[in-house]
Amino acid sequence: MNQEKQVVDGLYKTHFGKMVTAMLQFSRDIDLEMAEDLVQDAFYAALSTWKNKGVPNNPAGWIYTVCRNNAINTLKRKKSFVNPFEEDFAADGLDEPDDGIFDDRKVQLLFACAHPRLSSKAQVVITLKYVTNLRVESISRALGMTIDGIDKILQRAKQRIKMENIFLKEPSPSHLKSRLPVVHKIIYLLFNEGYRAGSGKEISRYELCEESLIMTKFLLDNHISNDDTAALYALLLFNAARLGARSATTGELYDLEEQDRTLWNVDLIELGCHYLHQSGHESISHYHYEATIAYLHCSAKSFADTDWPTITQIYAQLLQDNPNPFAELNYAIALYYDHRPQEAFSILHGLQQTFLQEYYLLHATLGKLYLLEGQHTKSGHHLGKALTLANFKAEKDFVQKIRSKVS
Repeated sequence: MNQEKQVVDGLYKTHFGKMVTAMLQFSRDIDLEMAEDLVQDAFYAALSTWKNKGVPNNPAGWIYTVCRNNAINTLKRKKSFVNPFEEDFAADGLDEPDDGIFDDRKVQLLFACAHPRLSSKAQVVITLKYVTNLRVESISRALGMTIDGIDKILQRAKQRIKMENIFLKEPSPSHLKSRLPVVHKIIYLLFNEGYRAGSGKEISRYELCEESLIMTKFLLDNHISNDDTAALYALLLFNAARLGARSATTGELYDLEEQDRTLWNVDLIELGCHYLHQSGHESISHYHYEATIAYLHCSAKSFADTDWPTITQIYAQLLQDNPNPFAELNYAIALYYDHRPQEAFSILHGLQQTFLQEYYLLHATLGKLYLLEGQHTKSGHHLGKALTLANFKAEKDFVQKIRSKVS
């Protein structure tokens, strides 16, 4: 692959959605379909132009400038170009953008896409696609939906934005906090996608985890936050602290029981404790519950010392307030290690009636727990299923490692 194509591919991966959102903010007369076409054309122009002239010093700015100029020309042809926000764009430095303009505006774009006239699901989907730049496959996995279902939500959102002339511009300061719940959910899902990538070559995408941490800290530092923000930040910190121990330099994947706890980041754990304490207890959200569970894992000296009875109690309350198949899977694991195997297997078999039936980790869990119970035939069946569903080599190797213990 030549240098120009590598640069274009990299920018497409990191900037396509951000540029689409920037086009939507450029003029009320640009809808999602037009914005996508403008950005797509700009990337094609970059590929053909840079082959002859080389990559410019500021490739992201070059593509954005082409997008903006094409937008102006298109709107002028339609004789509908009115940009009442032109002064705002100049003030923001968008006439001559640099590589950092999109990252600097990411939080504002998160709030812009959390528009109250869109359904909550549409808010989440368009933000994950156009602001955080996730693929449709990754969004479907994160939300537990089919790819077709995500495509339909995107189409309906596009139609509604066009028909109702919804302008995705960041809200006034007085309306920021009303949109916080959606922004929290986006950041939470983005971190989860980074923690276990749903697509691509890497088992984890650390840049997404880092991005989630930066955005949450931005909310806290700028007082666009509440107790849930602090609890979310604590949760992300606890999970980020353990990232380095999840896999070896060889790519081997380790579960919680196998991880070398000396590799956990003590500073991040201490910071997580601080924000968990700051999160308050008047209104308890699922971020509070999950952060507390993560704290109990981080504070245990060993896997055997984990406070499983307390963790199972917290999961029970979490699921009562906020049912979620992924949390239910973790609840079943906690029940097993709390010496309640019948309840654990009952939940795990029930999850086979959900979309998690196609999730490798459900079958890997069943395979491992049946192995611990000495039921090798059932263990082998589920581990075989897990092997066919695993997307990454590291996941397949992880399943094979368990499978090698089945006689």
